Amino acid sequence: MNPPEPQQGLRTPGPGASVAPGRPASAPQRSNALSAGRGTRTVPGAALAIAARQYGVLSWAQAGSTGVTKSDVRRLVRNGEWGRPHTGVYSVRTLTASPDTKTHLRTAAMAAQLALGPNSFAGGETAARLWEMQGLPLWDGRTVHMVIPALGAQRHHHRITLHSWPTSPEEVTTLHGIRLTNPGRTLRDTLLRVDRETAVCLMDSVLHQGLVLDDEIEELELANRGRRGCVNVRRWWRLADGRAESPLETRVRLICVDGGIPPTDLQHRFLDGHGRAIGVADFWWEEQQLIGEADGLGPHSLPQALLRDRERQNALQRWHPGVRIVRFTWQDLEHTENVLKGQGATLEVVSINR
Repeated sequence: MNPPEPQQGLRTPGPGASVAPGRPASAPQRSNALSAGRGTRTVPGAALAIAARQYGVLSWAQAGSTGVTKSDVRRLVRNGEWGRPHTGVYSVRTLTASPDTKTHLRTAAMAAQLALGPNSFAGGETAARLWEMQGLPLWDGRTVHMVIPALGAQRHHHRITLHSWPTSPEEVTTLHGIRLTNPGRTLRDTLLRVDRETAVCLMDSVLHQGLVLDDEIEELELANRGRRGCVNVRRWWRLADGRAESPLETRVRLICVDGGIPPTDLQHRFLDGHGRAIGVADFWWEEQQLIGEADGLGPHSLPQALLRDRERQNALQRWHPGVRIVRFTWQDLEHTENVLKGQGATLEVVSINR
């Protein structure tokens, strides 16, 4: 996703006037109007262009390189046009107003990166969210996890959890302009900090998305040896399955495995008498002839999707009349017996994905 576009009235350089973050523009641009009465200068367009490329934030050094003065900054902060998320880092309000959580996270990570300097990068849970690994609790909208290897004395920064994990240069990359640990390193750092259910959700997610490959798992396990929590994580890897398409599917599967009734198959395809696909079930128990569906919030609640799902279920009943279907929701996870008792459920209207 590209950074938010500048709002009306904020001039940015033309297509050929690129300004690299942290480097002075060859000719800082200024708006040509002055505020009436007090002669207040407006923000140079080059400063706004840098902020726009960095999810609405910029450092004092970057702002100063375009001609912004300390007096300008004090005025902008006092007037509420700019915020100050960290010392020496400023946010342009009109560029950080997006309600989108993904953009907000990138803004927070970029601001922390600017505050901590070029040796810092996002890691742990923040890197996992930037890679869009699924299964973590909802972000609180404030705290980001950053890494400075061999930090020494711990430094404290508002809304930044700072780690000093030894990290090789090969384990750090850039995504959407933000420095962060690569997927494998991100995963092995994060797994040590979460419970089993969350860990397996993350494992399933990275395998499903191809962020980590099956033949890389052993290497990740070996790299984590000697770190606190590594013994538990090694056991949890046996539970991972990249066929799971959502954290809800993962958590339902774990409940069934713990209850002694693991599914026979995941993402099981059903065909009609002509060999055409009817649908794919999240879970399939062969002996019980039972389909399980993880019914999370999503497009299946829309009218057109419901119509397609009913058509697919009618075809399923016609070609596989002995099959029963049970649906699992997030609410069922609050009472695990609801999931396990679902094995004895009668046929009910559910959605069959795809």
